[in-house]
Amino acid sequence: MSPAAALAADHPAFLSPTGAEIVFLLVGLVTLAAAVVTVTTRQLVHAALWLVVALGGIAVEYLLLTAEFIAWVQVLIYVGSVVVLVLFGLMLTRAPIGPSPDADSRNRPAALLVSVAAAGTLVTLVVDAFRTTWIDLDTGVQGSTRTTGAILFQHWVLPFEALSVLLLAALVGAIVLSRRNDRPGTADRGQEGTR
Repeated sequence: MSPAAALAADHPAFLSPTGAEIVFLLVGLVTLAAAVVTVTTRQLVHAALWLVVALGGIAVEYLLLTAEFIAWVQVLIYVGSVVVLVLFGLMLTRAPIGPSPDADSRNRPAALLVSVAAAGTLVTLVVDAFRTTWIDLDTGVQGSTRTTGAILFQHWVLPFEALSVLLLAALVGAIVLSRRNDRPGTADRGQEGTR
């Protein structure tokens, strides 16, 4: 008996997807499409808004995997903070609202090659690491608040705080860039020119 047949015999749901698995696949396709549009659009504001769709799709995927706490953290931190910070930075730096020719670096073939290689490597590693691992969606232990909180505050406190400092530095940099054009003498010269 082949290994795939043995897995199918041990787990009857292997070849008969449930409604949750079908929704998981559909949401994954929508999230992938939103991510592709995010990195291919030439309008920076549209890219940020498509990023909201992609990150929201990931939150739905976490909900389908019964990891409610991670899903809400995804919504609150990434959709609610990071994307708002990106939009705030775009507005402060007076980035163009419409299509921006500066957003295209003409490195699309190299970027496509790197992204396909990275995706292939990541998929290969994840499939190899979790080939025989099955998630029991009925228990909901792994994504519980207690388990996630213990892991977060025991092992991931430093990276979490480093990310918050990085976001604060990005916000301060956006404010500095927006204030650079507002020197004290430039406003007076503009008013004198109109008189």
